[in-house]
Amino acid sequence: MSDSESPSSSYNSASNSAEEQNVSISRRSRNGTYALSFEQSRHWRDVFWLAIFMVHLVGLGFVLGVLGLNRFKKNDRLKIDKYTNRLIENHHGLTEYYWPLYAVAGGVGTVLGWTWLLLLGHQVTQMMKVSVHLLTTYLAVVSVFCFWAKQIFWGIAFATGAALLFLYVIAVIDRLPFTMMVLQKAVKMLWSLPEVMRVAYAFTVVMLLWMALWSFGAAGVVASSMGDGGRWWLLVVLSISLFWTGAVLCNTLHVIVSGMVFLVLIHGGQEASSMPSNSLIKSLQHAVTTSFGSICYGSLFTAAIRTLRWEIRGFRSKIGGNECLLCCVDFLFHLVETLVRFFNKYAYVQIAVSGKSFNCSARDAWELFQSTGVEALVAYDCSGAVLLMGSLLGGMITGTCAGVWTWFRSSDKVIMVGSTSLLMGMILVGLAMVVVEGAVTSIYICYAVDPLLIQRWDTEFFNLMSETLHQRLQHRSARAAEVLTHGRLDGHVQSSLAV
Repeated sequence: MSDSESPSSSYNSASNSAEEQNVSISRRSRNGTYALSFEQSRHWRDVFWLAIFMVHLVGLGFVLGVLGLNRFKKNDRLKIDKYTNRLIENHHGLTEYYWPLYAVAGGVGTVLGWTWLLLLGHQVTQMMKVSVHLLTTYLAVVSVFCFWAKQIFWGIAFATGAALLFLYVIAVIDRLPFTMMVLQKAVKMLWSLPEVMRVAYAFTVVMLLWMALWSFGAAGVVASSMGDGGRWWLLVVLSISLFWTGAVLCNTLHVIVSGMVFLVLIHGGQEASSMPSNSLIKSLQHAVTTSFGSICYGSLFTAAIRTLRWEIRGFRSKIGGNECLLCCVDFLFHLVETLVRFFNKYAYVQIAVSGKSFNCSARDAWELFQSTGVEALVAYDCSGAVLLMGSLLGGMITGTCAGVWTWFRSSDKVIMVGSTSLLMGMILVGLAMVVVEGAVTSIYICYAVDPLLIQRWDTEFFNLMSETLHQRLQHRSARAAEVLTHGRLDGHVQSSLAV
């Protein structure tokens, strides 16, 4: 009996060994392909969106200059008030009266962003916990003050935000320990790359220079002779532009950071002999030239789709047995999942390494996750949401500081200046957060490409990721089996009733 089983056992072990060898060869081949693609010459991608962004930037810069100069030290310096005669309802002022208020916002946002970068290496877990819990309380308190000031719309908006955030945190509370570990390891990687941190500081300075011009124009709008309706419409347009510009700058930094982290992991360290020379300079060059159009394109849609996906996932996990509601949410969920296939933050790693267009990079990243099962781990991780909460908290603090000073100088402009200052603070703190996010996305891509890359870097973290992935895959299998069994029972009951 043992003689008959021996050949079968030997065959199975040989088969398994051959399969593992093939997987290992495939992974080494894929690693070599990624390493070579970084060194190859690249073509310009998504040039149309690059042109749109540059035209928007130049055109808006001109408009901002005109709006600010028209009220700088003299009323109606450029004689454009005659075009807003029908909108005159406001007691006009001067640009320099409101510009310092935005300077406060820029200063507070910069200090908060740089403080985050400095403290992340030492107190990352505590800082992220503070962001998650403090933001909900902060939103609720601000909503109370808005109601007290008879700003009903903003009171409802902040109260709704606090409620949604509280529900989301309750829905994902069990995922936070794993998320904090991922963030901690990402920061560990970043502190081994001090040159990347210096690039982040330089990008903050670039963003401040653009915000100086943007706030000059925004201050001119606040000081203009137009009524509240006209000024709000202009500020909304300017805010959308600032959001896109800030997102482009953040995602450019994302590409640089993720490219560097990916190269360090795939080559086994920054000092490895196979590591490309001047890799940071090359990453920066690729990000601001051939890949810049892809970054501009992705920055338009990615943030909104990601936020919607987080909310739907959190809500979906807590629905329970309400089948009608579950059906509606599932429809929205699958719709958003289809969009995520073509618009996701992991595209920026592929852009950094291979220089593909944004949609191709997003699709390749998502197919890589789907084929390896790592998508279950990515879906379980909440690091992006936690980092966004940090950015929102920074924006709220910045908006509050600017709003308080505005209250003492011109109380009727508090909401107008405070809300736009909030956006400025969010972007400046977001530049600090995106450095960590770039490291997180690279870690997941590397784990999907070859888990041994993570094991070589940090064995303890590799074991945690592998264990969590195994648990998530088991959870999905059990849930799928439960749904299938439930469907069969329903079909059996309906057939019995028919008989």
